[in-house]
Amino acid sequence: MKYKTLKVNVQKRLGWITINRPKKLNALNRETLSELHHALAILEEDNKVRLLVIRGAGDTAFVAGADIRELAELSPDEGAAFAQQGNQQVFDYIEHYNKPVIAAVNGYALGGGLELAMACHLRVFADTTKVGMPETSLGLIPGYGGTQRLPQLVGRGRAMELLLTGDMIDAQRAYEIGLANAVCSPKELDTKVLELAAAILKNAPEAQQQLLAAVRAGYDPQTDGYIAENEGFGACFETDNFRQGTSAFLQKRKPKF
Repeated sequence: MKYKTLKVNVQKRLGWITINRPKKLNALNRETLSELHHALAILEEDNKVRLLVIRGAGDTAFVAGADIRELAELSPDEGAAFAQQGNQQVFDYIEHYNKPVIAAVNGYALGGGLELAMACHLRVFADTTKVGMPETSLGLIPGYGGTQRLPQLVGRGRAMELLLTGDMIDAQRAYEIGLANAVCSPKELDTKVLELAAAILKNAPEAQQQLLAAVRAGYDPQTDGYIAENEGFGACFETDNFRQGTSAFLQKRKPKF
């Protein structure tokens, strides 16, 4: 399917979603969020796709934030509904995705852009990346999970500093505080993402689905993460991946997942 604000393609076992609004610094508007949801749903059902990469078009921005023009005239109820819908369709959807999702971040990732990267399971930053949560400078707070995911990733104190000041930090600082998994030059970004993807793809996809669910459960106040882990551990025993992995180990060969 053709999209107006995205480019989507599949290469081998990787699905690539490129947010393609470079003239608007890939800002997230209603159309982009709707298309992202559709693309995510299609790729989730595609058995040939085992891992997703989300990136922004151009060299200037991954995603510079939400489209402020769409927010400026909203009422309080409309603003709350706008955030809730975006969360359900995209950000929470990615966090609960049953396949690993990597954010390939180049340039600015501000506000909703950083929230999108944080919703992904892993983040690779180009060393030109600048990130921040400047919502309070607009008289707002983050609306796509930023107040929740940022403290989980970097700790409450560092998160509060970034949220309250609205200041930007560079890629190296983001790596130091645990916001980025890796940092590389812009030219090496795709290569670094592919290296990380290869390390993931060599392992069992069914086990990884159970793993993602168990880790999520640990952050859900309604769920006991240890029980979820135990149940996921048991569920692995009935999978073809488990039989392939254990037989390969015993036969001293590499498994084929």
